[in-house]
Parts: sequence; structure tokens; C-alpha cells
Amino acid sequence: MSALQPAPPIAITMGDPAGIGPEIIVRLALTRAPEQAPLLIIGDATILRRAATHMALRPAIETIAHPSELPDSGQGQALYVLQTGEALPVDLPIGRVDARAGAAAYAYVSRAIDLALSGEIAAIVTAPINKAALALAGVVYPGHTEILADRAGTKDFGMMLANRELRVMLVSIHLSLRNAIAAVNQESELRAIRLAARACRDLGIQAPRVAVAGLNPHAGEGGLFGDEDAAIIAPAIERARAEGIDACGPLPGDTVFMNARRGDFDIVVAQYHDQGLIPIKYLGLDEGINITVGLPFIRTSVDHGTAFDIAGQGRADPASLAEALACAEAMVRAAQHD
Repeated sequence: MSALQPAPPIAITMGDPAGIGPEIIVRLALTRAPEQAPLLIIGDATILRRAATHMALRPAIETIAHPSELPDSGQGQALYVLQTGEALPVDLPIGRVDARAGAAAYAYVSRAIDLALSGEIAAIVTAPINKAALALAGVVYPGHTEILADRAGTKDFGMMLANRELRVMLVSIHLSLRNAIAAVNQESELRAIRLAARACRDLGIQAPRVAVAGLNPHAGEGGLFGDEDAAIIAPAIERARAEGIDACGPLPGDTVFMNARRGDFDIVVAQYHDQGLIPIKYLGLDEGINITVGLPFIRTSVDHGTAFDIAGQGRADPASLAEALACAEAMVRAAQHD
């Protein structure tokens, strides 16, 4: 992508129409400066207008047929919607699992992937989807990350969670704890370490310091609490170091995140979903984001769910969505200068 040419727009997918996605998108639009380009939304204009009405807000909401119709600047507080699928009924229940909402959310993501792969958008920012609604709609994927990777045709991908204090890359994502432990092998470890280093470089960190969390208490305590750390994780770290990656560990999981937060490391490789997400979410959901690494396009996301318990009440905070958008914009700028 040439630095002399403006990048295509970034698209935000609306997420589950019954969740807080429409609300946080409307609120985000109204935080933007009027001189900025308006937001490009892949979703449903009817549902966005309903959300705005419930919150007594009045952003301009327009429908367009293609991302190229988005104005370059001005109208920063407007929403331009790529209407995807037939308009959902205005009385679609809010805050409830619904197959129609699950199917619509999947359609939004699918269209965004197609546009990203064709170069018609520069990045995808996703509002939250609901796994139960996906399943009810017959969508077999457990979440966004798996949809993105499968449709993009890549098996070498990972989920990075980040906020202003901590970055975490996961070895495994949506697996039961039993299956996550079984998934620990040298190749999965080395892939996660490589992706962690790549993710940091994508964010402008030229020489990332990668810490690898142990699987067992105290990283195995010399074999007293399991041998996976010494037999599997440590050799993978050595292989990464041989490739020139500044990786260390395995380090005890009960202290490595604290040490990274104080600046000892740029990113932590966590062995399974909750090991990595608990410290990120403990620091607060407001600024947390999710970045999928290894895709042929940029994707960032909020680090929270559909929040059905508060959906429709106008209480949802758009801070995580704003952070996800800002991160995507920074990654697009960095890609332009590569």
C-alpha cells in the first residue's frame, strides 16, 4: 500500500443486532470530530436507527452500496451503512438470543471479510457477537476469530488481547481446559511466540521482548507439578530464540503478567484462554481490545460481549470500540509506511 495514496476506509461490523453493538456504534459516532470522515458500518440501518431513538440521539444514518461512496472527510458524526441482508424487523427483541440476530451477525462479518480480501476496505473492527445466537442460526464457528481465519484461508493465526498496560497472545483460544492442555506442543508454542513477535512489530515495536507463561503452577517447579513446561515449552522457546526472537520462559503464570505490566516485557504468551484473559479483563474492559494476528488483513475488536443484560438501556460504554478503531487506524498507517 503506497504511502502516497489514501487507504481504503475501515469498516465496523455491527455485531449481534440484539446486543449492545448498535448502541456503542451510535455513541462512538457522536464522539468524533465533525471534520473527520464518517464511520462505515456493515450492518442494518433499521437497527441502528432504533438504537439511536432509544437513546434519544440523532446521528445522520445513511445507506450506501459500496465503501467507495463514503465521504473522505466531514460528517464525522454520521454513520454510513452497507445494508447487508434484508432489513431486520424493528421489533426484533433486544437482549435475547435470537437466530435471526445470529444469522445477521454472521452475514456482517462475512461481507467484511470479502471486502477486506478484495482490498475494498483497509481493516475490520468488530462489535460483539453472541455465540449462542450463532449456534441457533446454524453457524458452527465458536467465535469471530475462527470465522475470520477460516474464511481468509489461514491456519497460522492467533488472538492477541491488549490494553494500555498489557499485551497477551494466546496459544489456544476457545477450547475446554482439558483440550487446551492437550493442545500444548512445541509447534503450537512456537507459532504463538512467532505471532506474538509479529503482533508487536505490527504495532511499531521493532525489537519485541516476549515472555512465555508456564502451563503448570510455578512453571512446573522443576517437574514437581508437571513436566510440560520443561519438556515442551522450554524447547519451543529455544527454537524461537534461534530464529532471533527475544523470548524467555517459561515463567510462572502468577507473576509474569505483573512483570509485563511494569515494563519487563512487551507481550506475554499465555497457554490458554482464561490464563490470558483474566489479567487483561481485570485491568478493565473499557480500554481492552482484541487483535487477530496472522490474517491477510487487519482486524481489531472490542474485548467484551454483547451484554444482553444492559442492551437497549443506553448504558453501554463505547470506549473499547473507540480503542479498537484507533488501533486499526494506527495499524493501517504503519502498513502504509512499510
